[in-house]
Amino acid sequence: MAPRVLVVARLPTEWLEPLQTAGLDIRLAPELADCHAALCAAAADADAIVSLLSVPIDAEVLSAGALGRLRVVANIAVGYDNIDVEAARKNHVAVCNTPGVLDSATADVAMLLILAACRGATAAEKSLRNGAWSGWELTGYLGKDLSGARLGLVGFGGIGQAVASRAAAFGMLVQHHARRPTGNPGYVPDLDTLLSDSDVVSIHVPRSPETLGLIGSDRISRMPRGSVLVNTSRGGILDEGALVDALASGHLAGAGLDVFDGEPSVNPRLLSVPGLTLLPHIGSATWATRESMTRLACQGVVDVLAGRTPSNLVSAR
Repeated sequence: MAPRVLVVARLPTEWLEPLQTAGLDIRLAPELADCHAALCAAAADADAIVSLLSVPIDAEVLSAGALGRLRVVANIAVGYDNIDVEAARKNHVAVCNTPGVLDSATADVAMLLILAACRGATAAEKSLRNGAWSGWELTGYLGKDLSGARLGLVGFGGIGQAVASRAAAFGMLVQHHARRPTGNPGYVPDLDTLLSDSDVVSIHVPRSPETLGLIGSDRISRMPRGSVLVNTSRGGILDEGALVDALASGHLAGAGLDVFDGEPSVNPRLLSVPGLTLLPHIGSATWATRESMTRLACQGVVDVLAGRTPSNLVSAR
């Protein structure tokens, strides 16, 4: 009997080609994303799970799977904080993710938000759509130049580096902070120093116990008045209430978010504050990127089930 792979996602079936080529028993069950009890029951009858960042793969799911034959969980995402990795280790379940393949697409969205926040594009478009635009004015809709602006990257992994190369093409002066020295030009060892010396700050760190609440009111206050803050990493890293307060007071000139704490719910205060561009977590949302992510997650499953070590392994069995 072929190993069974439970796919808890709604997606084009051709993206599952690695599973199909390996002759695995594929069970498409996107409905399980909304029913934890049913997911636990299904996990006990699966050799592998292909899941999404929005689906909790907790200790209960992993324990249920371990009672059966579950060997691997693969997230179609670079993040994996929805998976209890420690419980996976205890239950001898491997964990895979999709690093690298979404760097370019997410970096594009980070630059989109930087541009929109610096140039006030969201408010300007709203003005036009609402009929409030009365014509070209010398002092109308003034924003910030990107050329010569100091960009501070919080985190310098693949996405942060991709943003750096794009920002440099706009003439921005790029510096970055990471937990350990990167050996790259522009490294700033102290996060607070980076924030106080940046006109634009873009967040690119994974969500973890160490990064939750990393950018709160105290750190936002260290940013220069009139600066811009962008987050395309994960919700919860940035204190949304502190962001709203900083925008409302004018301390920040603009901001852009592609991720939210508790998404898909969005803090209602974010919806009305001026100077804020909001996107519904579209960082990796291109056809080619999402297909590549799915194929990489599936290849991780194929490798684990075949006794090989996959390139995208987060945690071994």
